[in-house]
Amino acid sequence: MTEHAAVPRIPAVSTKLSAIAESATLKVDAKAKALQAAGRPVVSYAAGEPDFATPQFVVDAAAEALRDPANFRYTPAAGLPVLREAIAAKTLRDSGLEVAPSQVIVTNGGKQAVYQAFQAVVNPGDEVLLPAPYWTTYPEAIALADGVPVEVFAGADQEYKVTVDQLEAARTDKTTALVFVSPSNPTGAVYTADETKAIGEWALAHGIWVISDEIYQNLVYEGARAMSIVEAVPELAGQTILVNGVAKTYAMTGWRVGWMVGPAAAIKVAGNLQSHLSSNVNNIAQRAALAALTGPQDEAERMRQAFDRRRGLIVSELAKIPGVTVPNPLGAFYVYPDVTGLLGREWDGVRIDTSLELADYILERAEVAVVPGEAFGPSGYLRLSYALGEEQLLEGVQRLQRLFG
Repeated sequence: MTEHAAVPRIPAVSTKLSAIAESATLKVDAKAKALQAAGRPVVSYAAGEPDFATPQFVVDAAAEALRDPANFRYTPAAGLPVLREAIAAKTLRDSGLEVAPSQVIVTNGGKQAVYQAFQAVVNPGDEVLLPAPYWTTYPEAIALADGVPVEVFAGADQEYKVTVDQLEAARTDKTTALVFVSPSNPTGAVYTADETKAIGEWALAHGIWVISDEIYQNLVYEGARAMSIVEAVPELAGQTILVNGVAKTYAMTGWRVGWMVGPAAAIKVAGNLQSHLSSNVNNIAQRAALAALTGPQDEAERMRQAFDRRRGLIVSELAKIPGVTVPNPLGAFYVYPDVTGLLGREWDGVRIDTSLELADYILERAEVAVVPGEAFGPSGYLRLSYALGEEQLLEGVQRLQRLFG
């Protein structure tokens, strides 16, 4: 009788990580780029990435840093002291909060700051209130901290902004934290000072942590101001973590420099995590970020003005499509039209019931890449980034006008 060798058992991978979904925005962007590389004339509104070059003086600072051998060595895991000082100064200037440099951790982009913020304050089973529509990374980062995301949805009729009453209705004895984002990705919504204050006072009264993502705070329009929740309610600073970075304001997405600012206890545990997770951020990139924050702001302002022009163009052109409702975004560089008027119908013989199906149809028939609402919460919406040149921006929307006209 022949003996058969035992088949080796293949070990399983992590169930926690297996449950994490790929970033929907990056997935759509990668698909669009692959089609473009294959020669297809795809116009992509998928990526939340400025199309401008990083300001030259920032690049020059990085080049200068390459000539200093000190930058080729390990530096403090929490960031270069001089950069942490500059971030503290920016936080006071733009968020109205005075913090010590020791309350700052420099991270590998804003995503790491978001991840570490939830790791710092969420325990297994804790509920985190997540206003929807939301950036795709938030629920996954909450899940990685063993927390439970609780969606609180506000539609176009509310300009995508949740109310205190909605938050209170969702609050339970397991509620530990609230995600607050103004200006918003994906909607571009900006909370007013009064709305921000009301939400901050509610969080303070109930002892709830606030994770406030301020990455778009300098990209606002029509005289709007993105008031920080800690400026609106200074007493909230002891239970708030601010996350931010240079990516959007200074066209530095690939440099990967973000940060988190918070009370000492949260920063201490997050700093311990980072010391094992990644150690210090690339020193050349840190020096570039220092130049961006402390140097002239003229180019950043020119980029903001260009975004404003594009915002007006895309909003007015999308509004010409029957069945599309377009709230006016006052921040970031996204427009988030309600497209429920296009659903539940046949288009060129194709029945379309969801915004996911609609996005696929648009890519196939019009060669335009958009991100469906399912990536950010409920179906019925599309996200379009207007961080692309005006000629392409107009061409893409005109394709949509012809497709649905």
